[in-house]
Amino acid sequence: MSAFAEGNQVKMLHLQPKNSTMKKKKAVFNWSGGKDSAHALLRAQQSGEYEIVALLTTVNRETHRSTMHGIPPELLEAQSRSIGIPLKVINLKPKGNMGDYSEAMSKVVSELKAQGVTHFIFGDIYLHDVRKYREEQLKPYGIELVEPLWGKPSSQVIEEFLETGLKTVIVTTMGDGLGKEGIGKIIDREFIDGLPAEYDPNGENGEFHTFCYDGPIFKTSVKFSLGVPFSESYEIGMEDGTKKTFTYWFADLKLE
Repeated sequence: MSAFAEGNQVKMLHLQPKNSTMKKKKAVFNWSGGKDSAHALLRAQQSGEYEIVALLTTVNRETHRSTMHGIPPELLEAQSRSIGIPLKVINLKPKGNMGDYSEAMSKVVSELKAQGVTHFIFGDIYLHDVRKYREEQLKPYGIELVEPLWGKPSSQVIEEFLETGLKTVIVTTMGDGLGKEGIGKIIDREFIDGLPAEYDPNGENGEFHTFCYDGPIFKTSVKFSLGVPFSESYEIGMEDGTKKTFTYWFADLKLE
């Protein structure tokens, strides 16, 4: 065998999922529709460890868009069809009602546990309070938390994301951050290099949220239009008992 052929053989073996002969763990992927979800889903698929039976997402029942990312259900469904994994939607009350979220999630987790699901997969990177909350929610049901992107420096995660070939666009920004001008920007090398130093390159602190529409997890590209950006403000109760108003800009996403 030539050196070239040997090299290609090694490459092909490297790309094969790990543990391909082992029984896969039945899992649900907690899907936001954005780049970190897409990146984590790709890594989970590449591991070969999981049978992912559903994409679980939350939608605001008043705005009819996904929480924080502001993605309409028809585009989430389009992502689901292209990925080839069914979408399961949890309809929630307006932002800021964590009690409603916890109650709804508890009900869904119970249902999925009864169906044999043993693992919940998320796309978190380093927010320990978020991970702790998820673990506390899942522990009573014996559901194991999986975080494919967890523990790496955010700078490393974004570099690995750029190498995946996943394509994503900014659809939500903080009003006092990237603002209206950030809507519609593509997450690429130029964008990352131009971010202010205080911004997390993955938007992990809420600086921006994205919509992923193409790449290796998709059979076909998801067709969409951004529409005219609009803003919304929310009054959120803080831990010290005070209330604070947060303003966000959203793309008026539509399925084409």
